[in-house]
Amino acid sequence: MDNQTVTEKDREMAQKCVECPVCTHARRKQRGIIFWFVKSIEGGFCPYCKAYEKVYGRKAHEPAP
Repeated sequence: MDNQTVTEKDREMAQKCVECPVCTHARRKQRGIIFWFVKSIEGGFCPYCKAYEKVYGRKAHEPAP
């Protein structure tokens, strides 16, 4: 994780990613077109996926431990 502090806004945005049906499907299935889509857009486009990575320390497409 970065040396940046996690703000309340980051936590709220990360929660949107947790609740997102597309990201949830990608985390659960780990294959297919939805997985590829989330993996491709998370770092460059979606602010919620970026917040998820900042708060949880893993990419939006990676499975929860």
